[in-house]
Amino acid sequence: MTPTEKSADKKLKEWLSNAERVVVAGIGNPIRMDDFIGVKIVRDLYGKVSEKVLLIECETVPESYIQQIVEFNPTHVLLIDAAVMGLEPGEYRLVKPEHLEVFPAISTHMLPLRIFCEYIAKTTNAKIALLLIEPKQTDFGEGLSREVAAAEQRIFCSLKSVLP
Repeated sequence: MTPTEKSADKKLKEWLSNAERVVVAGIGNPIRMDDFIGVKIVRDLYGKVSEKVLLIECETVPESYIQQIVEFNPTHVLLIDAAVMGLEPGEYRLVKPEHLEVFPAISTHMLPLRIFCEYIAKTTNAKIALLLIEPKQTDFGEGLSREVAAAEQRIFCSLKSVLP
């Protein structure tokens, strides 16, 4: 685990320390290789978290799940997505929505994530964060690269241990 990942895991644990109801939304395109990592993490969490956690496979349209998120009344909303940040493939960071201009997610989304996050924050009063993972390959195809698949397992284990 790199220092960047250790920092992200520590920030994630602190961010979730007082969480009561959490939405974990996986974002990504299933046919764009590493861009699928957010959805893959959510799929792996099914059956391994409590009823205080709502798992959503958003794929490329997180805005389609706004009503479901609002009705769950979360204290925290975590969006997981691939983003080109200039890190090594598979490295990840926990980012607040106001810093999205610095770390733009891969643009497979209809609605910009910052606008989505602002709307969810205003509608639910939930704390919002993004767990962004550096992709290696986003060409058309299926399956994660070796580096991103390894990161997916580290993130899955971390989330499983810190979610309420």
